[in-house]
Amino acid sequence: MVLPSLLAVFAHPDDESLSAGGVLARHAASGARTAVVTATWAEGTRRAAELAEALRVLGAGPPRLLGYADGRVPESAPGALRFCDAPLDEPVRRLVAHIREIRPDIMVTHDAYGGLPGHPDHVHTHRVTVLAVEAAGLDRMYPETGAAWRPRSLLLATHPESAARALGSVLVREGRPTFSVPDAWVGETVDVRPWLDRKIEAVLAHRSEVERGALPGRIAALPRAGRERLLATEWFIRHDLSSGSPASVSPALRDLTV
Repeated sequence: MVLPSLLAVFAHPDDESLSAGGVLARHAASGARTAVVTATWAEGTRRAAELAEALRVLGAGPPRLLGYADGRVPESAPGALRFCDAPLDEPVRRLVAHIREIRPDIMVTHDAYGGLPGHPDHVHTHRVTVLAVEAAGLDRMYPETGAAWRPRSLLLATHPESAARALGSVLVREGRPTFSVPDAWVGETVDVRPWLDRKIEAVLAHRSEVERGALPGRIAALPRAGRERLLATEWFIRHDLSSGSPASVSPALRDLTV
């Protein structure tokens, strides 16, 4: 069965693999259109090349880079604005163009906290994506980017409080705050063990993050059982865009399972 088409939007190279690598691999393996837009880092940088390798492993097509600078790494996009400093209309318009080109049934991005670590770029990616999803469905918004298209579901990658208690000390460095949502808010819990090998390979393709001891590096140091514990489940807050209600799926959209 071919699953619904999917477009994921994440802040940095490696976010796609860590937050939704299993879902991306599952959709791609079914033959569904699957793509990823990344807000930061520029073509020609090492992390852009690593992203290309990770997306190849996941089957999610070539990188689609907005090319802004990581808020904490100016050399990520020399001469470009930091993502959070760009006039809001600009990244929204650029993302609308990708939505109208790909015409996804489902979109995936960070939750409003920006995931467990609450990185400002993650939070801003959430804002830009929510605005772009709305704008893409309005034919008088950015008409130069193509015909209007409204995805049917928006999934926000998140961690429920129960998982944050169990996993947060490994996923977020000691002494830093963690951000999670009530378990009841989670509308989709996806067991991605059938695609876990691809997900792990994609995470480890981000070699610069492995080398500097960021989360992919900590995952690289774990045994198989530890990797599975961290990565085998993906959680999402789900919005049915026909009603806008969180954590619910109308009967008409039951076929749009992640």
